[in-house]
Amino acid sequence: KDFSLSNEKDAHASDSDENSERGNWSNKGDYLLSMVGYAVGLGNVWRFPYLTYQNGGGAFLIPYTMMLALAGLPLFFMECSLGQFASLGPISVWRILPLFQGVGITMVIISTFVAIYYNVIIAYALYYLFASFQKVLPWSDCFSWADEFCSKTRLVSDCNATLDGEIIHANYSFITSNNLTCINGTMNYKPVQFPSEQYWNKVALQRSSGLDETGNIVWYLALCLLLSWMIVGAALFKGIKSSGKVVYFTALFPYVILLILLVRGATLEGALDGIEYYIGRQSNITKLMEAEVWKDAATQIFYSLSVAWGGLVALSSYNKFHNNCYSDAILVCVTNCVTSVFAGFAIFSILGHMAFVSERPVSEVVDSGFDLAFVAYPEALSKLPVSPLWSFLFFFMLLLLGLDSQFATIETLTTTIQDIYPEVMKKLRMPITLGVCILLFFLGLICVTQAGIYWVNLIDHFCAGWGILIAAVLEIIGIVYIYGGNRFVEDIEMMIGKKSRLFWLWWRMCWFFITPVLLMAILIWSLVTFSTPTYGSVLYPAWGTAVGWCMIIFCVIWIPVVAILKIVKAEGNLCQRIVSCCRPTANWGPYLECHRGERYSHVVDPKKEKEHEIPTVSGFVY
Repeated sequence: KDFSLSNEKDAHASDSDENSERGNWSNKGDYLLSMVGYAVGLGNVWRFPYLTYQNGGGAFLIPYTMMLALAGLPLFFMECSLGQFASLGPISVWRILPLFQGVGITMVIISTFVAIYYNVIIAYALYYLFASFQKVLPWSDCFSWADEFCSKTRLVSDCNATLDGEIIHANYSFITSNNLTCINGTMNYKPVQFPSEQYWNKVALQRSSGLDETGNIVWYLALCLLLSWMIVGAALFKGIKSSGKVVYFTALFPYVILLILLVRGATLEGALDGIEYYIGRQSNITKLMEAEVWKDAATQIFYSLSVAWGGLVALSSYNKFHNNCYSDAILVCVTNCVTSVFAGFAIFSILGHMAFVSERPVSEVVDSGFDLAFVAYPEALSKLPVSPLWSFLFFFMLLLLGLDSQFATIETLTTTIQDIYPEVMKKLRMPITLGVCILLFFLGLICVTQAGIYWVNLIDHFCAGWGILIAAVLEIIGIVYIYGGNRFVEDIEMMIGKKSRLFWLWWRMCWFFITPVLLMAILIWSLVTFSTPTYGSVLYPAWGTAVGWCMIIFCVIWIPVVAILKIVKAEGNLCQRIVSCCRPTANWGPYLECHRGERYSHVVDPKKEKEHEIPTVSGFVY
């Protein structure tokens, strides 16, 4: 019995895998599409255009491109290399530097928070997907749910006009009933909202007045949330072996729909105005003087590239040892950022048309970023021929974009569990994956109440901002300055072969100086200029902001806690303990003995790990 148990294979592994214990990707296409799917997600359609719109239009592309080159790409390459080299997940990989293992825990907790609310947004897409199965789209006009402010056009409330040789000021109904004409430049307009905006707030969300008014669980959103978790669980029942095949559809099909929508959007009246606001003369260059713009640019790079979330380490840990992770990193980063800009054109062409119809500036069309995917796009889709078909395809695209990112996020959590309890995962992978999905579903129910959108915004504001900046700063400092940047370069060369000094010049410049300094500056600047979070015009109560701070503290508190635990469990005086915790553990190195070479010939085999006492790390998971 003992013999059969020890040789039982995980669903991750197959006979053809290089690493028969943890498993490998079936082929490189599975890995690349999983990485593209992880990086290219809802953020490219829902978050990037919103941040561009909020932070000065086309001017935002300047800090975005700079952050990609100076922070995003160097960290992306570092994390892919780290996971592939050790074949370990985001917590266990910190055998490289036990003192900083809390950074890995922080990454996993942040990924957990994001997984909770990210699936809520997928649930929104599912709701709109089902709502599209109607002859007339329910948000195409002001139906019974609308109030007096709902209108597809801009409505004049009052103006000046000439009556019997005198200029008078009167309401518009008086002007029209007396066959008078408003004097140009004197018209005041009623505050109006597009049908799609009111449908989003009044019907889809049943939005309350603020975080204080929780209201009831919106039952149809709760069912959509349950369905989205069922889809995620089904796709991951065999881990990377099943999700790696699903992404061939979920990662590629969205591009087809996005291209069609861009072509259609570009043919609408006013589209040029929207695109000019995106990249042209209506961009607000003065926004670059604000700290939040640069923080948003860095955060969007992390959010989109998924740097410092732990997912890149987890997905790369299933690569074969000699896979060219350098070319993979370049390809995925470029694909992701091109997709973001591409999606921005589709979004802004629609915004330009909406502004044209309502006779307002582009900047006044939508109040909040969450509304872009569920207000601007639905409004545009309602104007297309055979609009229910286009609506179904678009929200199906949103669903796919979200799902493949969610697959990787949950795989990050299950990889972490696998590294800690490998034997348990071999036997119980499906029940554990199902259990994770069920737990996160129940934790996400607060986000499908009538105040749910405020919770989604709050978690996004705190956890998806400072938390990943803090994790990224400590990650790069720990690996480059404590473990050793040159030593890490040698580790990478063991996988991809020797490279010239010129090749490593740029990466060393970024890893040793530019990236950590840049991230520290943005983190400090954004903390100093912190303002209370808002959703549109709705302010958050003081207790809501306090909850946000508690979430981010809960995410990062493990960094000092784990560091202290490591030092306490080490041997010797304080200095000796700290030094020992800053050295790699005895079992750090390539996972398989055949890849260790002379540099790691001393590595303790993980199978025999229990036979060795390692005082600097004993008592805590690797």
